[in-house]
Formats: sequence, C-alpha cells, structure tokens
Amino acid sequence: MSLVSHAQRNKTSIDAVLDFKNKELQIQQKIIYYNTSNDNLDTLYFHNWAAAYKDRHTPLAKRLIEDYDKSLYFAKAELRGGTVIKNISSNYISDKWYIDKKTPDIIKVILNKPLKAKDSVVLSLTYLTKIPSSKFTRYGQENNNYNLRYWYISPAVYNGKWQLMSNLNMDDLYMEASDYDIKFSVPQGVHINTDLHYSKSVKPPLTTYHLTGKNRIDIELNFNVVNDFVEFKTQPRIITNVDGTILSYPLKSEIINRELDFIKKHLGSYPHDKLLVNNITYQNNPIYGLNQLPKMFNPFSGAFEWDIKMFKALTRVYLEKTLLINRRTDAWILDGIQNFLMIKYVEKYYPEIKAMGNISKIWGVRDFNIAKLSFNEKYPFVYQFAARKNYDQPLTMRADSLSNFNRKIVNKYKAGLGLQYLDQYLNDSIVSSSIKQFYNESLHRKTSSYLFQKIITQKTNKDLNWFFGDYLNSKKKIDYTIKKVKQTEDSVKVTIKNRRNITVPIALYGVNKKDITFKKWITNIDSTATITIPKGNYDRLSLNYEYLYPELNLRDNWKNLKGLLNKPVQFRFFKDIENPYYNQVFYNFYAGYNLYDGLILGPSLYNEAIFKKKWLYKITPTYGTNSGKIAGAASFVYQHIPEETSVYRYRIGISASNFHYDKDLSYFRFSPFASVEFKRKTLRDVGGSALSARYIMVDKKIPENTARLEQDKYNILNLRYGFSKPDIIQDLRYNLDLQLANRFGKIAADFRFRKLTDSNHQLDFRVFLGTFLYNNTTSDFFSFSLDRPSDYLFDYDYLGRSETSGFMSQQIIIAEGGFKSIFENPYANRWMASTNASFSLWRWIELYADAGFYKNNGLKTNFKYDSGIRFNFVHNFLELYFPLQSSLGFEPTQQDYASKIRFVVTLNPDKLIGLIRRGFF
Repeated sequence: MSLVSHAQRNKTSIDAVLDFKNKELQIQQKIIYYNTSNDNLDTLYFHNWAAAYKDRHTPLAKRLIEDYDKSLYFAKAELRGGTVIKNISSNYISDKWYIDKKTPDIIKVILNKPLKAKDSVVLSLTYLTKIPSSKFTRYGQENNNYNLRYWYISPAVYNGKWQLMSNLNMDDLYMEASDYDIKFSVPQGVHINTDLHYSKSVKPPLTTYHLTGKNRIDIELNFNVVNDFVEFKTQPRIITNVDGTILSYPLKSEIINRELDFIKKHLGSYPHDKLLVNNITYQNNPIYGLNQLPKMFNPFSGAFEWDIKMFKALTRVYLEKTLLINRRTDAWILDGIQNFLMIKYVEKYYPEIKAMGNISKIWGVRDFNIAKLSFNEKYPFVYQFAARKNYDQPLTMRADSLSNFNRKIVNKYKAGLGLQYLDQYLNDSIVSSSIKQFYNESLHRKTSSYLFQKIITQKTNKDLNWFFGDYLNSKKKIDYTIKKVKQTEDSVKVTIKNRRNITVPIALYGVNKKDITFKKWITNIDSTATITIPKGNYDRLSLNYEYLYPELNLRDNWKNLKGLLNKPVQFRFFKDIENPYYNQVFYNFYAGYNLYDGLILGPSLYNEAIFKKKWLYKITPTYGTNSGKIAGAASFVYQHIPEETSVYRYRIGISASNFHYDKDLSYFRFSPFASVEFKRKTLRDVGGSALSARYIMVDKKIPENTARLEQDKYNILNLRYGFSKPDIIQDLRYNLDLQLANRFGKIAADFRFRKLTDSNHQLDFRVFLGTFLYNNTTSDFFSFSLDRPSDYLFDYDYLGRSETSGFMSQQIIIAEGGFKSIFENPYANRWMASTNASFSLWRWIELYADAGFYKNNGLKTNFKYDSGIRFNFVHNFLELYFPLQSSLGFEPTQQDYASKIRFVVTLNPDKLIGLIRRGFF
C-alpha cells in the first residue's frame, strides 16, 4: 500500500451560501478527481448523503423505521432535508448523470470517454441543499444552530469496485482524502467552529469564511449564533462542546492534555493542528451505563464523567479523521482500537472506579455483585449478557446488518476485549506496538484490518489463526471447564474440557483466597486434555480468573483443592449477576392485585440471574389482604438456546398457581408445557414465531352444598402457534389455537393488523374466527363470547374475572369477539366470526366499530355490531372505550351509561419493558 502523492490527491473547492431564513445551502462545487486505480473508468459515483432526508422512501427513513423512530417518516416538508441538483458537468463534456429512486443519496455520472488510470477529470456541480431538522440524526439545524456533516457531494471510493453506501445514520461514510478550499458565506454575527484553517471577511449582511485544509476526510462544520464551543490551546488544538458537569477551563485543559499524551503514546501524533470534537459524536456513541444512571445520585465525580466522555469522543474523532477504513464492512478494527484504549486509560487513571460509580457505595446496593464490578469489567459483562441470550453477531458482519445492541455496544466491547485478550496472551507490548505501527502506516491511506493482522503476526511466533478466524468471523462462544483434579505428592493433574466448538488459548490460575499465586496459558485444547502443574501455595484452581477473555459461562471454571467441592447457598435480594462460587437464590417483593384476593403480597424466590440459565425455578408464596389466605404460584423450567439452527429457544417445564376467582372461592391450576421459539430472519427483524403445547388442569373450589359442574374441574390440551411482526408502521400478528377436552374441542384463529397511514393516522383491524369441533357441554362457560371471554385457561389478567356488574366487570381484554358493548346473550356454542376496527382521528382519540356473526346449536345465526370512541393512550396497555351506536341502539341516551364504558389496563411490568426496548435488541 503506497501513500497517494499530493499530485494525485483529489481536490475539492466549494462556494457555499447559508440561507438562515430558508435553511438552505446554495452550493457551487468543483471536484478534481484522480483515478488512482489501475483500471480505466467510464462511470464515476458520488455520495450525496444530504439527499437522504428528502422523503419517507429513502434508505435512511426506512432504517429509522426499523429502529422504531418515525420522526423522519412523518416529518413535515419544512423539517426534511434534500438536494436539488441543477447541473453536473465535466471537462469531458458530459452531462449524463443519474439518481436511482431507491438510493437518492448516490449519484452516477457517465463520462463520454473513459478516465484512464492515473489521469484526472474536473467536475462542476451546482446544487441546492435543504438542511434537515436535527431531530432525525442530530445533524442539521435547530434554533439557529447548524451542525453540518456529510453536507456536500463527495466521490465514492474505488478499489477495484465502487464502495457505495447510503446514509443509514451510522456516521460511517467511506471517503477519500482530499484537499479542500471552501468559501462559506453566512449572516453577519454567526460563529463558525471547524478544524480547518480559516480567515474571514465581512461584507454586510454576510460574513464569508475562507476555509482550507489538505489531506482531509469528512469536513464537519458548526455554525451558531450563541457559541457553545470552547477551544483548548493544546497540541493539536481541541475545539469542543462536549458537555457534562461544570469544570473550570484550566482543569479541562489539563485533562485534555493528559488524554492527548495518552493517545499519542499509543497511536502517534495527530497530523493536523486542530481537531473538532462535537458533542454529537459523543451522543451517537455514548458511554453506555454512564448515560443510563440517574443524575440525582451523582454516581460519578464531575472530573471522571467529563474525562471519560471526552476521551471516548476524542479517540473516535482522532481515528476517523485519519484512517481511511470502510467502517461498514471492517468496523471491528476501529472499534477494537478505541475500546482497547478506553480500557487502558481507565486501568491507568481510574482503577478504583466502579461501573455503577458512587451508587455501588450505597447501603443495600454495595453487597450486590453488580455493584462490585469495576468500570472495565462492564465490557465482558455486557458481552456475556448478549452471548447467553444468543443475541451476539460476528465482528466481521456488515455493520448495517447488526442489531443496534450489537452495533452500538456488544461488538465494540468484544472487539476491544479481543485486543485486550491478545495483549495478555502475547505479552511484551506486542499489541500496543502493533496498533501504533498500524496507525502510522495507515495515515490518510486506504487501509483495512488485514494490515493490522499482517503487522501483529510478524511480531510473534504464536499461532493467532484462532483470533483472526473464529473469534472475528463467527459467534462461537468460549467455554472451558475444569472437569477433574487429581493431586499427588508434588503435583496436580488438571483435566480441562472444552464445552464448545472453538479452540483458543486459556489461562489457568492457582488462587490462595483471593491472591493469584500461579498463572499459566494453555493452548490447543479442542476437546479434553489433562495437564500437570507443580503444587504450590494455592487452595483453588480457576480458569479465566481475571476474565481476560470473554467466556460464556464462569460458573464451572474452578475446583477447590481442600475438602469436597461445596457451593454454599447464598440469598441475594433482587436479581444480580452470577457469583460462580455460590448457589444463588434471589428474592424480591412481589405485589399484585385482584378483586377477591385484594393486594397480593409476598416474597418471590428464583434462581434466574441477569444472565440466562438452563434450569430455572420461581416460587412466589403470597398473602391476599382481602381473602386473608395464603396463595401463590410456582414454575420450574428447562430452556435450551441452540446456535446454528432455525430455533431460538426450546422450553419445557411445569407451572402451578393458586388464587381466588371469586369471593372466598379459589382455584388451583397446574400445567406441564413445552414450547419452541423460532429465530427471526436477522436480529434487525422484529417479532418472531412460536409453537407451544400445554396440558392445563384446573380444579376450582365451589360453594358449600353446591353440586360440582363441568366448569369446576376440567383438563384441556392446548396447542398454539403464534406469529408477530410488530413494525412501527405495519404491525401483523396472528395466533392459531386448538383446544381439546373430554366435553369439547374447538379451533380458533386471531388475526390482528395495525397500520399507520401516510397522514400518521392509525388503522387497527382484527378478525376472529372460531368453531367447535365437538361440543357436549351443558353451559356457556367454554363457549365463545362476544364481549368478555370467561378465560377458563386463566391466561388473561382480569382484575375481577367473575364480576357481571360493577366497575371491574367493565374491564375488557380484546379476545374472541372483541366487542365493547355488553350484550345479554353474547355466547356462541357453535361458531363465531367477528371483526374489530378502529381509526385514529387525532392523537390518541379514535373511532371504533365491531361487527360479528355467531351461532348457537338449534338457533339461527345472529348478527351484532357496535361502534364508539376509543381513547388509545398506550396501545394494549391503557385504553378507554365509549360506546355510541350498536345493536342495542344509541347507547349514550340509555340508562346508566357509565356502566357501559370499558377499559383496558395492563399492570405486567415485563410487557411494559418489552414495549420500551423495541428496536434495540
């Protein structure tokens, strides 16, 4: 790889005028493009990422929808951006240029003669760019503050083929280095912040800034009326508005000097004399954990908080502004270097800082294992969380194919941990020297992670194929265990088993209490191996004791050498991370409610830690304040999450519950069950599908001196298949349900579709179809219901399930008929077909309408309808229904209208958490 000479470096000159009133840029641009390849080019491609904001059909708008962000999709025209190209011409006398409707941010220019290798062409462009609101990607304009990035047209990179990419809000445009000469005219009194050299001239009402820079990538500019940027007289000078706790200018300057010295030591000198570090850089790549902890607790000191935020933003810009790497296809190397430097920086200057900051010192919190995590231990912790759930993805997977969780957090952490792993395994500062050499050999050149691989493998005789193979290119998990230990007079024989299909170096430790007295790296254990080590001053053997490499399971990594292996039981309040040296039982306080039990209070005992386990149990004994009785629930589950199959998870188990279904009347429900959850096509997809089978046995207490009926004790086999694809614009779900019992058999289908129209109105549509295969029941307890199913499977969260009048009877769960009006004879013991629809009028106010046919044995088919107003505050969680016209007539004029109002309420916190985290996992 050779450095492109100054004569062959692209040159870009721009004459731009910023129209504050219309939020537009009027641009005349000239590009001298050099063909540095060995191919003749008859077509050139250019990136115009400002056009990504033009409408709801661009790749950017679709990407934001995938991320559950509809801001651009439904934005008003004046808030969107876009580009109007008036002319593109070249000295090859060509004006043939095209823009594909599917990718409006990529321009194709056809030359009228091939551009020969090592030759150049001059292109002139005239265009107008509408600057978008900053609410979409943080770049753009807001309140006379303009943050401009990817605001001009730039040549795409050609390295044997064109590297084309649309703007997906990932801040990763692959660009060639260029020399820039820019004249930027803005209204008088407007400040500029830039890392280019500039001078200015004033000709009222405009100020013109003349900006120049050589060998630059990605020209980012800030214009504002009230300047919030501060310049620090460091080398290079740092211009930044990274916020945080208020600190004095001298202290911030001292911190930045320390950061720069550290970065220079590990990378090398920055090649320019100024560096712009916009707070947006930090906001788009924050310190996760730091930004989630509540400020009211002041978890970190002001100096640490600003230092670590600034260091992360500074290292990112330092790397991105100098290294020409395709961050969409080769992101791991920059992510790895940045996080490796973060680990080293915290290790050197803040070794005592905990991941939870000062919260870890609070009484009641400090005893948690998670409170004891150091700041750097959060990296393997987060990776293990993702790996246990099988949410992880390979480091070399295209960045635009990664889930947000992996792209923003997990893969960055795993990349940094990988370099830390190499650093510990190779020792002798090989990784640090390789990173520095890679940086200096890559400055302003098109480079890739392959160069780093070449550099580091030349510095060691150790085999690194495992790292540049499985570790980077797969999601295989590391998991070794000490299977057996045998002691002799002067040695210890240790049998180590590899539980997975990846072979990597592992570290074996001898530990005396908490002190490491022995450490040895072991390689090439692909199945099981026995090694012999000398006896020493240690009473425990442990693998990966310092967690130097990301491992799936640490619970089976150790053996005691004195006495029998014993894991004492440890009770911990609330869910915590695992302690591998104890059998942990977690407990917390459970609170629920139903009309008959009243407040349902009691402890909840379980073994599920923050990380997923195979064997799970949960026991919740409770006391009802109204019933005055002990009740509760319990479950025992085995779950298996395979990796390379279409199945996400297998679950099998049993559950039992005992609560009250009516005043002084309890029920006992026992159910063995099994389920198969299928994987999404990709982790960027939402929803999924599942197949389940369960056998439900219900035994209900009945009033004294009352004959037991068929609805008091029954067993039902239930088979169910469910599918969901809850996109933010179109939400499709359906369930197929089969129930078989001694007295009846029934099959039903529930289809639900929700769509946001182009005018941001919501259309909700549902169809229910159900029929009995056979029915020998003598009551309507198992029949289909128009307005309020009896819930004999005890699946629904009814607050007063047996109520037929009063407020609790007005609760509605949209199931079976799904009607909101209350009818006298709503049951069907033969079949039922119904539809429910609603359409939003304004925000959460909607119109609804239901219609349905149903049939009972020996009677004619019946038809019912209803309609009214729906207040849809939180969809499926908090809703109100006000009936208007129905088969009963005009209901508002009828007696006791308040009793006809129906409500939806969901108190399940797990469902609410699932609603909040959509689009991230």
